Amino acid sequence: MEILHFVFGILGNATALFLFLSPMFTFRRIIKKKTTEDFSGVPYNMTLLNCLLSAWYGLPFVSPNNLLVSTINCTGVLIELVYVTIFLIYAPKKVRSQMMGLLALVIFVFALVALISVLVLHGQTRKGFCGSAAVVFSIFMYASPLSIMRLVIRTKSVEFMPFLLSLFVFLCATFWFVYGLLGTDIFITIPNGCGAVLGAIQLILYMIYRKNKGLSSKCAAACPSQPCTEMGDKIYTNNSEKALHGSCIANQV
Repeated sequence: MEILHFVFGILGNATALFLFLSPMFTFRRIIKKKTTEDFSGVPYNMTLLNCLLSAWYGLPFVSPNNLLVSTINCTGVLIELVYVTIFLIYAPKKVRSQMMGLLALVIFVFALVALISVLVLHGQTRKGFCGSAAVVFSIFMYASPLSIMRLVIRTKSVEFMPFLLSLFVFLCATFWFVYGLLGTDIFITIPNGCGAVLGAIQLILYMIYRKNKGLSSKCAAACPSQPCTEMGDKIYTNNSEKALHGSCIANQV
């Protein structure tokens, strides 16, 4: 059982790393154009908070036998810090101020949780407190793809929802769900169970609408209030960018 627990933790780490790195093309575009255009920096700040809380939860003195949770989320923290830094460099002045305020809030929330858990709580109470905080933000991030799924249903096209990304969201959440089951850890099982279900729904939607990929001509009609942004040979809206990234990084608790 311990070997299986370790194996699924490694699989979860591998798929989570792929998802953490998936926004690289977005940031390559930002660096090349020297502007954040209409991209939102909120998902990256929220992902940073999720990674911080999950990494803290996985530490041995908080949650024994969950070190693999900490390793991938510590990696996620570093990656998200790079994303947030790039976003702050190229964001307009007003947006930069807002994102710096949000970053300060992220640091404050994490510091508050960490200090309370160290100075006030002990044993199972500490684990429950830190786990609950991590679960809340994991579920919040897993809810992000709901907007992209709604958009797919409205437009009857999967142009907004790349298959490989949806597949890895499902696999990553499933691996961590099984990891949580094997370790009898509800703070890992609950959010990743939700993520696995949502990932499966994304794959089902893809199977239903996979033949309808010609969304370029429908973009303006489907999202009249949101400018479209080309990403290579695909077109994404702000909501889809935010939703897809949210689904990428909600799997680490």
